[in-house]
Amino acid sequence: MFENRDQTRIYNKNKFKLGLFGMNCSGALSLTKAPERWDASWENNVVAAQMADRAGLEFLLPIGRWHGYRGEMDTQGTTFETLTWACGLLAKTEGITTFGTLHIAFINPVFAAKQMVTADHIGHGRFGLNIVSGWNPGEFGMMGVPLNEHEDRYAYSREWLEITKRIWSEDKPFDHEGRFFKLKDVLLKPKPYFGTRPILVAAGNSPTGREYAANNCDCLFTTIPKIEEVKPKLDSFRSMAPPGQLRNIFASSHMMCRPTRKEAEEYRHYIIYEHGDWEAAEYSANFRGKRVNTWMKEQDDLKARLIMGAGYPMVGSYDDVVDTMLKLHEMGLDGIAMGMINYVRDLPAIINELIPRMERVGLREKHKPV
Repeated sequence: MFENRDQTRIYNKNKFKLGLFGMNCSGALSLTKAPERWDASWENNVVAAQMADRAGLEFLLPIGRWHGYRGEMDTQGTTFETLTWACGLLAKTEGITTFGTLHIAFINPVFAAKQMVTADHIGHGRFGLNIVSGWNPGEFGMMGVPLNEHEDRYAYSREWLEITKRIWSEDKPFDHEGRFFKLKDVLLKPKPYFGTRPILVAAGNSPTGREYAANNCDCLFTTIPKIEEVKPKLDSFRSMAPPGQLRNIFASSHMMCRPTRKEAEEYRHYIIYEHGDWEAAEYSANFRGKRVNTWMKEQDDLKARLIMGAGYPMVGSYDDVVDTMLKLHEMGLDGIAMGMINYVRDLPAIINELIPRMERVGLREKHKPV
């Protein structure tokens, strides 16, 4: 279907790309008890992935999660491991890029490189790696892995990725003598599909994280602060990256659009104030501590914001949401990774209402269903 990796869908000509975020996790991004909350069964994941694939969405991005958010529903407490999840969905789809999200501190780079090559061949070059250095003490404790200081975690990530890139590209056995790894006679066959490495993405918010993502990855995921702060943030990312390397910058979002703004706001109220898992929100707010982004701290009610769902809130009419996307595009954002209350139930409106409006304003080209 594709002749090289540059032709895969994530690098298409759409000015504002769309992906699904977090559907491998129970409850997805929202700390809600609403009966329609996301059931992350394998069957539902396949249905949502195939709907997104047929509609021309660019990517699927899972969350790497090992502990949930407690409360009554324990959102994200039940999850699929992301590399095997990606393999399954790559085998069930035709054009959409599918990422694995990997806590690289938890897995040897030689073993991981082989896993990812397998996924890349299953998907005929549509696999991508979302690199996570990690921060959650509970998850590191669960794995029996020490949680290094912030700067050391990124030093580890640089060395891990250096090894992985060599494994994917070098045809002769090599040794590696570094700070964190001492490896002998390393060689991997087969090489990645197309003979080029998978797409690499990372999320960067701290200065070190931003530098790492901008200098090592093809795409970057970030959070959206206040709308007026988006352009300076994106410009900063691009100024740090080597010329031509950083091809897309995406942000996480939570999609809650309806025919009218009133309906969207009413549904938001229903999700938060009628069915919110406030015990989970309390746990999440306390647990995140300093890691709660500045723009989230400035919300009038942080717990309500967490119940709604991680990511920039896209709440409003279909026209409202497309207007916001236009503004974000004009500021330099290349697309969003969308969380939803229920992907299978909510995607038809995205496909039938939102995407045609995006096509009319020039954010997306007409897609021929696969």
